[in-house]
Amino acid sequence: MEEIQHRTVAINGIKMHIAEKGQGPVVLLLHGFPELWYSWRHQILALARHGYRAVAPDLRGYGDSDAPSSIHSYSILLSVGDIIGLIDYLGIEQVFLVGHDWGAGIAWGVALFRPERVKAMVNLSVPFSPRDPSMKPIERYRAFFGDDLYICRFQEPGEVEAEIASAGVERALKKFFTSFGPGPLIIPKGTWLGDSNTPINLPSWLSEEDVKYFASRFEQKGFTGPLNYYRMINRDWELVAPWAGAEVKVPTRFIVGSKDSVYSSPGLKEYVHGATFKKFVPLLEEVVVIDGAGHFINQERPEDISTHIYEFIKKF
Repeated sequence: MEEIQHRTVAINGIKMHIAEKGQGPVVLLLHGFPELWYSWRHQILALARHGYRAVAPDLRGYGDSDAPSSIHSYSILLSVGDIIGLIDYLGIEQVFLVGHDWGAGIAWGVALFRPERVKAMVNLSVPFSPRDPSMKPIERYRAFFGDDLYICRFQEPGEVEAEIASAGVERALKKFFTSFGPGPLIIPKGTWLGDSNTPINLPSWLSEEDVKYFASRFEQKGFTGPLNYYRMINRDWELVAPWAGAEVKVPTRFIVGSKDSVYSSPGLKEYVHGATFKKFVPLLEEVVVIDGAGHFINQERPEDISTHIYEFIKKF
């Protein structure tokens, strides 16, 4: 990790921390929840070895980047603006874009709104979701999964933050990292973090040292910024109405783990393997399902993901 360089840049009205390594074409790596640039630690080193400049920001609200206090500061439009601002700051016209989880959602937004800035894209876990005009997303989630689905629980400002503060940041992170799949993540109020005397066993791909690094940043910044992305979901649905029915016209590879909670969502497998996904992402070249992998696939299967990214982007 000492080989990775760090700096803070001013873009789109905030200060954004970026981690980077390598020389060559730029690959931007966008993390998800509850993560940091650190989630891409393996890919940064691998891509640099292959002759690329890997750049991984802490998204707004996370890590060493600024965390504006307003919920409305976490809209998809501002998040996409951050990435366009970062590309401009780097002084280049196009990048390769890689996203996971919320980072994938932002990457889809960049490719939808500003396709000329993206040479090719690899997205993990979260596919492009065409706008459904019939129902707001949170209401749809409640109808399918109930009020205890994590996305629904995250809606009330301060509530989940208080539960995390009571249980401790490290315990909350361990719970998140071990809970996304298969099946929906349900977090009943007051009980989802369990008894503090009962240890949470970590998977082989995540060490206590890794958790401590994540925790050091979340203890400093808190969870409100990251949770505000979820609190903006219904507002984002309103904001993207002008792009209803629009296609993402960027060469794309989509990768998901067979045990990812997203992949097991109702209708998701039929969507990503059927004609509709291809209709909205006409330059989709491949859907890759990694057998036995879960949600945090770039950390869980680092060599596989690094290889898939490299094998795809080297064609352009």
